[in-house]
Amino acid sequence: MEKIPMTRDGHTALEVELKQLKSVERPAIIKAIAEAREHGDLSENAEYHSAKEKQSFIEGRIKELEGVISLADVIDPKKLSGSIKFGATVTLVDEDTDEEKTYQIVGEYEANIEKGLLNIKSPIARALIGKDEGDSVEVRTPGGQKSYEVLKIVYA
Repeated sequence: MEKIPMTRDGHTALEVELKQLKSVERPAIIKAIAEAREHGDLSENAEYHSAKEKQSFIEGRIKELEGVISLADVIDPKKLSGSIKFGATVTLVDEDTDEEKTYQIVGEYEANIEKGLLNIKSPIARALIGKDEGDSVEVRTPGGQKSYEVLKIVYA
């Protein structure tokens, strides 16, 4: 299996979620299933079916997280420098609107565009890899062609 790159923060967040699922969510759903069973006929018991569905989701997510964590290649951006690569925090300016945006390039399991965490496999991240401060970048996005200038690269 191929290693999955992620930052220390991303790895820690996945471990916290896994611990929450195993120590809080799983026992709570087991209890809910037991209580629903006590209500009698399971074929028409909506609480039971809902709890079993939630249990299936929780167990699936636990297996997914365990797999991702076991394949994690934790990369410390503080040890990196130079042109843009995984872990870089990049400040861009849209050449059409002069709007500035800052993103950190991270692994797909920790990506969250609202928090400025950009998936390494996204079109913008792929276009940025290998670029330096002052470079202009053309990106084909779902919204059309965009042009950005790299203002700053930080590894923190």
